[in-house]
Amino acid sequence: MGCLFLLVPGRVLIFFNSLSEYLGLNQSPVPDFNFYIVLAIAYMYLVTLVAFLMYKHPENSYFPLLLANGKLASSLLSLCIFVFSQPYLILVVNCVVDGLIGIAAYAFYRKIKSRGS
Repeated sequence: MGCLFLLVPGRVLIFFNSLSEYLGLNQSPVPDFNFYIVLAIAYMYLVTLVAFLMYKHPENSYFPLLLANGKLASSLLSLCIFVFSQPYLILVVNCVVDGLIGIAAYAFYRKIKSRGS
C-alpha cells in the first residue's frame, strides 16, 4: 500500500471516492502531493519493517506488540475521524483492515508471551 501512495497518491483516494458515491458517503478531497504523504509512507515503511522483523525473529514479543499498537491506533483514529468529523469510506476501510491486523498482531504477542511464561 505504501508504494501505491508513493507512486500514485491521488489514485488510491480516487478509487475509494468512486465507491463512496455508490454507498452514499461523502467523497474525500484528493490533495496534491504534500507532507502528509511523506509521513504516511514512512509509517507504512515502519509497519512493514516491524512485520518483517516479526518474521525473522518469531521469538521476540516486542515486534508484534509494536505492530499491534501502531495498527490499533491507526484503526481507532480512523474510526474517530469517520464518526466525529469526516464520513469517508477510506476511513472505514482503514479502520477495519488495520483493526484486524492489530488484533492478529496482539494475538501473536499473547502467544509468544504465554510460551515464555
